[in-house]
Amino acid sequence: MRTPSWRKLLKGASIERDLKEVRDLFVRYLKEQTVQPLKDLGRFVAFGALGSVFVAFGLVIGLVGVLRMVQALFPVLDGSLSFIPYLIVVVLGVIIGALFVQRIFAGAARRSKDAS
Repeated sequence: MRTPSWRKLLKGASIERDLKEVRDLFVRYLKEQTVQPLKDLGRFVAFGALGSVFVAFGLVIGLVGVLRMVQALFPVLDGSLSFIPYLIVVVLGVIIGALFVQRIFAGAARRSKDAS
């Protein structure tokens, strides 16, 4: 009687070796499909947060510089009108913040439109 071809494959195989191969394949797949993307996401979030801190710090320093410039250029705004340079800087800060928010939402809308 002739031996079926599938039995030839199993003749030298052991169940322990097969289970080890399945486990190794599963672990490799798990690392490739979950762990690595999470590491990449963490790196993306870390650099984004660090960049946001630097941009915010630069914005505050820039607004303080604008305040000092307005105070130095317009000495007429001393005394009872000393609040005007501060008001100018607050309005400028709100405008810059609104532009940031507008650009963030415009990018999100564009990405969701492209995904459709």
